Amino acid sequence: MNLNLTMEKVMAEISIRPLELGDLKDLEWEGEYKHFRLIYQNTYHRCLEGKALSWVSVHASKGLVGQVFMQLECDRLELADGKNRAYMFSFRVKPEYRNLGLGSQMLELLEGEIGSRGFKIITLNVARENSGALRLYGRRGYKVVAADPGRWSYPDEKGCWHEVEEPSWRMEKEI
Repeated sequence: MNLNLTMEKVMAEISIRPLELGDLKDLEWEGEYKHFRLIYQNTYHRCLEGKALSWVSVHASKGLVGQVFMQLECDRLELADGKNRAYMFSFRVKPEYRNLGLGSQMLELLEGEIGSRGFKIITLNVARENSGALRLYGRRGYKVVAADPGRWSYPDEKGCWHEVEEPSWRMEKEI
């Protein structure tokens, strides 16, 4: 069977749309990311307030297969300042749907949406060892602009706080 035909068939069954309340449980990816439940809820509420944007990729029969969030404003102005600079985070595509063009489609959609809102720069942090994501972002025109210690914290689904240290590269793209 022709691999391109298979890829086209899979991609034809996937739609990209804004996050909906009913998607929150599916963002946990069968429990793999349940510890981020409160982050997902907070992001959804920030979307309702106009402070964030979120999209999901949904396969017609398999359900949620990708996600991406954008903060329009945050307390770190070098990431998102509410007018010129927006911060992309929690960009994931399930492994079996990678290398099909889905990540590029999702990036194209969010870049267009952010640009139409008057933002000029998209920022993101990517783990230094995430070579696949670094290649994708590089192909899409993102440039490394700084090292980031990747220190952040979050409350898990039970409200217990966790400290994370994930050395990252800060990348940017002018749109």
